[in-house]
Amino acid sequence: MSAREHPLPDTAVLTPVLQHSARMPVAFVGHGSPLNAIERNAWHLTWEEMGQQLLARCGRPQLVLCISAHWLTGASWWLTGMAQPRTIHDFGGFPRELFEQQYPAPGAPDAVQALARFLHDPGSGAPLGVDAGQWGLDHGAWGVLKPMFPKADLPVVQLSIAYERAPAQHFALGRQLAALRERGVLIVASGNIVHNLRALRPQAGINATYTWAQEFDTRVTQALQAQDWQSLVDFQSWGEIAELAHPSYDHYLPLLYAIGAVGPDEAPQFFNTGFQRGAISMRSVLWG
Repeated sequence: MSAREHPLPDTAVLTPVLQHSARMPVAFVGHGSPLNAIERNAWHLTWEEMGQQLLARCGRPQLVLCISAHWLTGASWWLTGMAQPRTIHDFGGFPRELFEQQYPAPGAPDAVQALARFLHDPGSGAPLGVDAGQWGLDHGAWGVLKPMFPKADLPVVQLSIAYERAPAQHFALGRQLAALRERGVLIVASGNIVHNLRALRPQAGINATYTWAQEFDTRVTQALQAQDWQSLVDFQSWGEIAELAHPSYDHYLPLLYAIGAVGPDEAPQFFNTGFQRGAISMRSVLWG
């Protein structure tokens, strides 16, 4: 990738706060409409089932690290560092019930200080920033984590997306996250493989979509199966289907963090393969 290589600090910096573990999974979750957080539809029920299965199969994570399409921070990366991250209702025009939702998962201030020293800006090599109180958990995070882990008893930290950076640098930071999986960290990236709100068809069924949306979703799926990471990083070169699938690409970038953390021996397991309102791909992927 084009991002400059900077050596990672010794993982010993993590030892006081994150113990060695078996490798935890990494997931890319298509979150779609905020209403999916409360509607017991197919997407929501699958998140519930997946959370139960992950706990049964992998045990309790020491930390959930979430990369959401809804925390964009310009040219710099940040980690939430507060002890009790607030539940952010970053949407409008939805029922009161959605605004009343809370997800009081604890933060992990000590772990975040270590993470900020371990991880670094792929361009400059500088440590990541720590947000002591401005952000919290946005609906891209709590909207999927609440169905998955309803007890809200797992520490959750969000990593922001430095939206002004090149796609290769998002992938490069994802590469750094791979080491955290052997420190009890479950990585959950939350976005959508296709996300065009201008083209929504409210009454469309889960398999109804546009030709361009299907083509983009299929091409991403094939690249994931082939571990063709370079193609996924270069998605902007795909022409019109990429422009239509992502008029802005905030919902695509979380996928680059997820694939960066994937090992060469891990095959993708797809779930929630379908479309919401015609122009949002809900396709999600689990590795490990």
